[in-house]
Amino acid sequence: MEEADATIERRAARTAAGWHAVWAAALGACALAWTGLGDGHTGQALAAAAAPGLVGQLLRWRTGWATKTLIAVTWPAGMAGAIALSGGLGGPMTALAVAPIAAMATIDRRRYIALGAALTAAAIAAVALAQIRGLPLPAAPAGPWLALAAVAFAAIAFAAALQIAGGRDAELEAARAAEAGRLRTLLEAEAFLLLRLDPEGIIREVFCGAPEDGDLKLLGRPFENLAGEAHREAARAALRIARQSGAASVGFAPPLAPDRFLAVELRGLKKGEVAALVRDASRERAYEAWLEQGKSDAENVAMAKSRFLANMSHELRTPLNAIIGFSDIMRTQLFGPLPDRYAEYAGLIHESGGHLLDLINDVLDMSKIEADRYALSLEAFDAREAVAAALRLTRVQADAARIALRGVLPPGPLEVNADRRALKQIVLNLVSNALKFTPAGGQVNVLARQRGPVLELIVADSGVGIAPADLERLGRPYEQAGGIDQRAMGTGLGLSLVRAFAELHGGTMTINSIQGEGTVVTVRLPVMSVAEVEAAPPPAPPQPPAPPPKRLTARGDNVIAFTPHR
Repeated sequence: MEEADATIERRAARTAAGWHAVWAAALGACALAWTGLGDGHTGQALAAAAAPGLVGQLLRWRTGWATKTLIAVTWPAGMAGAIALSGGLGGPMTALAVAPIAAMATIDRRRYIALGAALTAAAIAAVALAQIRGLPLPAAPAGPWLALAAVAFAAIAFAAALQIAGGRDAELEAARAAEAGRLRTLLEAEAFLLLRLDPEGIIREVFCGAPEDGDLKLLGRPFENLAGEAHREAARAALRIARQSGAASVGFAPPLAPDRFLAVELRGLKKGEVAALVRDASRERAYEAWLEQGKSDAENVAMAKSRFLANMSHELRTPLNAIIGFSDIMRTQLFGPLPDRYAEYAGLIHESGGHLLDLINDVLDMSKIEADRYALSLEAFDAREAVAAALRLTRVQADAARIALRGVLPPGPLEVNADRRALKQIVLNLVSNALKFTPAGGQVNVLARQRGPVLELIVADSGVGIAPADLERLGRPYEQAGGIDQRAMGTGLGLSLVRAFAELHGGTMTINSIQGEGTVVTVRLPVMSVAEVEAAPPPAPPQPPAPPPKRLTARGDNVIAFTPHR
């Protein structure tokens, strides 16, 4: 709409400039004619009358308020000069006093006519005051011709100005009506209801159409009546917020259709009025309810799964312990010798049972964590003991795979207040995972150190690394990386358990990996004892060992990768 108004305004400016040009040309020609006849004062009067037309023709191309105001001042001044030079108020040019009003009509009929009339009245009053005080003015020219010409010219100019002004206003009204029609068509294409509310919240205007099952008698009723009894206070509160802050949103069910839902956008207007856009949002509401129900169902299924796994894992551990115990007796030949073939079978049963028990323990722990049934057993102990115990358990696996496993522990104690079993499980899972992805001849290094109140555990390997796509998934339950052979060696719970144990302690786990070079997993746990934190010296940059055939290289403060000797 603003663009249409600007176009009409520019077109009206060109028309007004033409009107001013005709005025200046006609009176300028008359001024030259009278001057040529030897009547200098009359020629000067006509030139003064023609001057505002010339100024208006030059400036009317610009549509700013400053330009309009300058033209509004020029016209009364020019007409006052013309009247004064032609004998004063009793002279023949007095009829041109209506010219400023006509000129203002061509500029802006609604805003500048009053200004032009007031300035013209002031100019005529100035001429009258000059006559009363006896100031010498040129004598009026003889004969009625100039007076008749001035009256005729002023009448024609005034009629033309009114025609121009009326045409511009009609064009503006037509453009606005067309724009309003297009807007109404767009709004009626949707189930919109546009309301104008007075400062008291009463509906004063209704645009477009109400919902099919809505109350159509809205004029003169409070806005809150659109809502049912249960939501009317919310509607009143939204109306107050819209008046104070300029915008508000509210949703409610209409009183005649409680199964429907209306979404309302409120915008503050001038003088306390409010515009309300009401939209039928029943479908969106139903879709949101469906999503919420789906989410709730999925959460219930997940909880049921966790409870089932927890119960199943607990039931499987009892017979497995018996299998492991009896196979261990047979493997060690506690009650007498066995044939070599049976002894080998007993060892395989014991090894497979232990592996299966580890998997079941992981599933049981994750199920308890997901079901919010895992409780930490906090105690004060030296973290080096848990790390060393985990290294001892994985030493055989590392030797069998011909991988160098090294631990870097500080000489002093690392007194922590944490869950001993969880801390040991963190190191055990990280080292087992690193050994699984490190080829023969590689190495796995474990570093434990204190960083203020934080216990930092770093496990770095020189293995195959992790692809960026796999790195995004790791840490979630049952997600695995690597090839088929490597995935068959576990359940995908190792890193997820590490992350879960770290978060239960209020800590974090981060993974840094470069494919083909190795992986570094860093676990930070805020579990250091208070006395230990106060006595700890400022941390020094880590100096990890560099065993052949590869060396450790520090990258930043917490990333360790392996690079081969060149």
